Amino acid sequence: MGMVALLLIAYLAIPSVANDYWLVSILVPFLVFSMAAIGLNILTGYAGQLSLGTGGFMACGAFAAYKLATAFPDLHIVIVLLLSGTITAAVGVLFGLPSLRIKGFYLAVATLAAQFFLIWMFNKFGWFNNYSPSGVISAPPMHLFGDVYITGPQSSPLVKYLFLLTFVAVMALAAKNLTRCKIGRSWMAIRDMDIAAEIIGIRPLMAKLSAFAISSFYIGIAGAAWAFIYTGSVEALAFDINRSFQVLFMIIIGGLGSILGSFLGAGFIVLLPILLNNVPGLIGWQIPVDMIAHLEFMIFGALIIFFLIVEPHGLARLWTLAKEKMRLWPFPY
Repeated sequence: MGMVALLLIAYLAIPSVANDYWLVSILVPFLVFSMAAIGLNILTGYAGQLSLGTGGFMACGAFAAYKLATAFPDLHIVIVLLLSGTITAAVGVLFGLPSLRIKGFYLAVATLAAQFFLIWMFNKFGWFNNYSPSGVISAPPMHLFGDVYITGPQSSPLVKYLFLLTFVAVMALAAKNLTRCKIGRSWMAIRDMDIAAEIIGIRPLMAKLSAFAISSFYIGIAGAAWAFIYTGSVEALAFDINRSFQVLFMIIIGGLGSILGSFLGAGFIVLLPILLNNVPGLIGWQIPVDMIAHLEFMIFGALIIFFLIVEPHGLARLWTLAKEKMRLWPFPY
């Protein structure tokens, strides 16, 4: 019932009250980050494989989508997104091979190397950007059906939002079902104790590589959506190491091992800078812009420490506890 209410709000209430600025600058990036956070949560939250290469995999999805859209202009936008995710999944499996021998901090360093290598590759070889002198390329116009465009100057913010909302909702439902089936249980068994999981018949090779593949698939689609639907341009520097840490903060604050936590963390990261820029002015405080940027980092750091110590399951767990309190209120039992 709660999910139906949320979908009704997302599809009916928000489009009726939100202006173009809210749709393009807040809701669309929120949905893109939610998709990336779901992908990283599958790998880190459910499978226990720490990764710092999210930005590189997003760049892989963005450039794959650009090459597909320019080489095959008749491809539908949905096919382009899915194929870009598939290409990124293959790259993710390649860089996930070290996870068979190393884990923890050492795996994080290996994925960090993937981050730097992928960004270097996209900057170094002009083939990826069709030899653009500036290195920045624009997404070609692509339509959903008829004259309804998703990318390009003819696209509408409302169409972008509704399309991305539908796509993310379907992918989130698929991820939720994956975590409940056999493959999801194998991920969690590997996360909790890989030696015991292997003893009971779970193959670490398949479990870890499938987690890297599916995680990279989601992150690649997020990168393609970022480039095509949100910014309208493809640039490797937009997916630097800061982007990887940003998505990692989302799943830590939102909640590791939770699809809902991916949305909560993405919403928090997207809305916090907006609140810091607007709330002080509403109450009469004049805070310099550079101080706001520093406050943002300080709040992120404090919250990460808080959730890691007090509530490792993040905002998703706090939301669950609040629902339980409301369900039992006013009785304490």
